Amino acid sequence: MNSLPRLVATDIDGTLVRGDRTISPRTIATLERVVDSGVPVVLVTGRPIRWLDQVYDQLGAPLPAICANGAVIYDPDTDTPVHTAPMEPDVLARIAERLRAEIPGVVLAVEIEDSRHMRHEAEWPVRYESGIPTIRVVGSPEEITAAPAVKMLARSGSRDADEFAALVNGALTGLAEATHSSYSGLVEISAVGVTKAAGLEWFCRKHGVDAADVIAFGDMPNDLPMLTWAGRPIAMANAHHAVLEIAADTALSNDEDGVAAYLEKVFGF
Repeated sequence: MNSLPRLVATDIDGTLVRGDRTISPRTIATLERVVDSGVPVVLVTGRPIRWLDQVYDQLGAPLPAICANGAVIYDPDTDTPVHTAPMEPDVLARIAERLRAEIPGVVLAVEIEDSRHMRHEAEWPVRYESGIPTIRVVGSPEEITAAPAVKMLARSGSRDADEFAALVNGALTGLAEATHSSYSGLVEISAVGVTKAAGLEWFCRKHGVDAADVIAFGDMPNDLPMLTWAGRPIAMANAHHAVLEIAADTALSNDEDGVAAYLEKVFGF
């Protein structure tokens, strides 16, 4: 990519958002300048739709978002998912069966209704959304797989995140995609072929943008497909070692406004 990018794609947590869950005024201003220059900025995240308000409340204008690791393309202007790639109940049931058979003690949750609602087993740790009507414990194990879901989530005690992700991937080979975006032993499961790269490719195709003209920022293993696909993949300084290994360049950390600093350099702001 020798010329200016035609689209900027950025992860949210650990990339755009600082450790205190805020977006700096510098980052907000830089993103606005990029958009004002005619270059779209799209958020590409593992977050569900219901968590986007935490970001949109800080931005001057909401940005389009690819949510649930590529399973939902969201238009904030109309509050509408314009494309979804859910797993059907029969697939979810097979995933749950394999995980319960091969990983004793695994606890499951699902993101349903385009990720506006979550259902989880009783043992699931609900940290931030306790008491919210859209989050509900299921009455039986079978209820986890009763409705189409854009993402299934799996936890198993305090296992190492990389090791647990590898274990889940091995159990689900050919049935689903598994990745992770935290160090807490949480694995995120999507339909076969559904990744941040697939979601971003769908979005770019609709906007007439080639992969070679995309600059993308990320920090965790769920960003690897997107970063591998994009013409200019940028890792944050705080990124997972696997991301640092494949990136074309490294930005400052999320707490140092790394995305803003890098874009200022690229666009000459």
